[in-house]
Amino acid sequence: MKKRTGLVLEGGAMRGMFSAGVIDVMMENGIDFDGVIGVSAGACFGGNYTSRQPGRVLRYNLRFAHEPEYCSFRSLLKTGDLYGAEFCYHRLPEELDPMDEETFMANPQKFYVNMTDVDTGECVYREIRDLGRESMECIRASASMPVAARPVEIDGRRYLDGGLSDAIPIRKFEEMGYTKNVIILTRPRDYRKQPQKALGLMKLFLKNYPAVIEALKTRHIRYNAALDYIREQEEKEAVFVIAPPVPLRVGKIEHDTREILAAYNMGRDAGMAALPELREFLNRGD
Repeated sequence: MKKRTGLVLEGGAMRGMFSAGVIDVMMENGIDFDGVIGVSAGACFGGNYTSRQPGRVLRYNLRFAHEPEYCSFRSLLKTGDLYGAEFCYHRLPEELDPMDEETFMANPQKFYVNMTDVDTGECVYREIRDLGRESMECIRASASMPVAARPVEIDGRRYLDGGLSDAIPIRKFEEMGYTKNVIILTRPRDYRKQPQKALGLMKLFLKNYPAVIEALKTRHIRYNAALDYIREQEEKEAVFVIAPPVPLRVGKIEHDTREILAAYNMGRDAGMAALPELREFLNRGD
C-alpha cells in the first residue's frame, strides 16, 4: 500500500516567510501531499497550499507590512492582539486578498492545525474543512502567542499557540497515518531551544493561566526532543527536512519589507535546491 505523504510546517511568527517561499516552489513544481499540518505561522500560511495560491502569503505580507491593523503594538494595546484578529483572520482572507475557498474545499488534500487548551495545557488537533469563521478562528488560535494575543474561544474552550504544546507535530502526523513526511523548519538544523526567557515577567501576565505557564516552562524540552526524533528519522531516510541554512534576520514583528522578502527568497532558494532529492524521496517505493 502506498504511504500517505504529509507536510509538517513549524511556526515562528514571521520566520514563516521562509516556509512560504519553500511551499510556493513546491506548488509551482507540482509537488503535492495527502495532508498538511501547520503550527502557528505554519497554520496561517499552510492553508494556501490547500487553496493552491502560490505567492499569496508574500503578496499580503508586503502589502500590509505597515498597516497597524495587521500587526502593531497599537493593535496590541487597543485590542489585546498584536496581530489584529478581525483584520488578519477575517477581513483580509475574505475581502482584501481572498483565499480560494472553492479550490480549498475541492482539494482532496487534508489540512490540519493544532492549538493549546489554556486550561489543560494539552494540544488539540483540528482538521480545517472549510474557510468559514470558526475554521479561521482555529487558525487564529494556533497562532495566538501568549501575552501577545488573547485566548481564542471555540466551542466553549479557550486556546492559544499550538507551538506551546506541540511545535513540530511529526509524531502526531505519523499517528494519523501520514508516514512519509516532509518537514519545513524555520530555524537552522543545529538550533536548540533554551528555557523560556523572562518567565517571571510572563507569569505576571499569565497568572490566570497556570497550565500555560507550565507549558512555557517545559516547552524547550519538548521542542528539543522533537528535533532529536526528527534527526533520528532523517538518518533512517524516513523524513525529509528543509531548514534555513543560516538564522533568519526577520523578526517576530517585521515591518521592513526587505527582510520579509529576504526570508521568503531564502525559502525559495532552499526549496529549489531541495527539489531533486525531494522528488526522489516522495517517489521512492518503501
